[in-house]
Amino acid sequence: MRGKYNVLILFLIFVFGTTACSDSINQKPEVIEFKGEIPFDMPSITLPVFPDKTFNIVDFGAVNDATTKNTSAFAKAIEACFNAGGGTVLVPKGKWLTGPIHLKSNINFHLNKGAEILFSQNTNDYLPVVLTRWEGNECYNYSPLVYAKDCNNIAITGKGHFNGQGQSWWHMKHSQDDAAQRLYDSEVNGIAVKDRIFGTEKDALRPVLIQLFNCSTVLLEDYTSKNSPFWNNHIVYCKNVVVRNINLENPYDAPNSDGLDIDSSSEIYITGINANVGDDALCIKSGLNEDGWRVNRPSQNIIAEDYHIGNGHGGFVIGSEMSGGVKNILVRNCSYKGTELGIRIKTKRGRGSYVKNIWFQDIEMENIFGEAIRINMFYPASSAASRNNKLAKFSNINFKNITCNGAGIGVLMRGEDEQHINNIHFENVAIKSKVGFEAINVDNSSFNNVNVIPETGPAYAFNNSFNINLSNCKTSDEIETYLNLAGSETSKIIVSGIDKEKITGKIKIGREVDSTALSIR
Repeated sequence: MRGKYNVLILFLIFVFGTTACSDSINQKPEVIEFKGEIPFDMPSITLPVFPDKTFNIVDFGAVNDATTKNTSAFAKAIEACFNAGGGTVLVPKGKWLTGPIHLKSNINFHLNKGAEILFSQNTNDYLPVVLTRWEGNECYNYSPLVYAKDCNNIAITGKGHFNGQGQSWWHMKHSQDDAAQRLYDSEVNGIAVKDRIFGTEKDALRPVLIQLFNCSTVLLEDYTSKNSPFWNNHIVYCKNVVVRNINLENPYDAPNSDGLDIDSSSEIYITGINANVGDDALCIKSGLNEDGWRVNRPSQNIIAEDYHIGNGHGGFVIGSEMSGGVKNILVRNCSYKGTELGIRIKTKRGRGSYVKNIWFQDIEMENIFGEAIRINMFYPASSAASRNNKLAKFSNINFKNITCNGAGIGVLMRGEDEQHINNIHFENVAIKSKVGFEAINVDNSSFNNVNVIPETGPAYAFNNSFNINLSNCKTSDEIETYLNLAGSETSKIIVSGIDKEKITGKIKIGREVDSTALSIR
């Protein structure tokens, strides 16, 4: 009897002990706790969890000499980790040369501090082609240097560096126009995605450094990615993604070297990133024109906070590829210092779709070369000519507690004649700039407690805009023109909360503007 009892005890210990020590992949995932108020219904975001198993690339033949190509060793370590049910693939300190790295589900790809992955400069190493999205169009192209497709529960972590060695790719920028136009025309001409085959030096469509394609429950944390051939980090068709404390570094003259692009993805939390790059630092996209409409996946439910941008074309950017739609975005507690533009929302004829429900709060800017805030439907640049005339809709875009100490232009908002920008709201915004505030084709908008101090020209200018409320909007007493109104459609401009004596003689109204367009209360 005592023996049977002992056996039972040992069995219970084994069962409960095994349960208590089971792989962490069975643990309840951590839910991100958002600070403060979220102005839209934000779904919960969870972090991935992994079994407590480690697969060191050295054990699979990797050589730390910066010259031996370790593509096979990386692939073997990832495959072994995946076959074992997941865990951590470890890259120790050292310099590791490799071709493309393809991740799999349930893997934390971890770079120790002092680890640097150097990517091969031989373009043929990134063949065969894989399914990707290149500037908003689906195609088969060179493999991204780090690529994860259809993966669930993955992470890229650690204090190490990904060095794309993009110098060998950058010259292709000058040869890509023909292939970019053929790719754009593929959807217009009815060419199926499976037949859109690129991936040659003649085509010159450069690959992304890190691309996650149709993945879910993702963590990107702590690493540095630099010298990307094209965009730096590209999140496409993904859901439930956390990006925190990563560093994005590219020379300012590296072409198309965006820092972080969120593309037709949802439930995204971004915090603590630092970027100095050669193009848009943090950018939201959702597909280009006809191909974007076919896919029809918006970028939505995104929070970006507590991050810093230095060099870059824009501190936070939406577009210009936004044909799947962009909505429910909150950007707060950020600084942009020395960027070409601060906040930038851009589109052009042919994009169609919408940008709506966007909030910018508690942002500091300094030494901005161009506009501190630009909302523009006339974006001049593109890799391909548009084949249609569809217009985008911009609405419900909000700015609160924004400061800028030095900009070329304070604010420029420009809508289409046929499609005005609607419902723009400023509250507690202070900007010092060379040129002030101008809104063209902007309607149904309010500006409360705004202080624009330009070196020259009017502080506030409206052209073909109506139903505009300026409440307690200030400028320097030395400014010659407080308000300038132009355009035959301008009407229902209300100015309130300001000493009338201070603006007497400082208002200019064009002859084409109706005499009843302005009301000062």
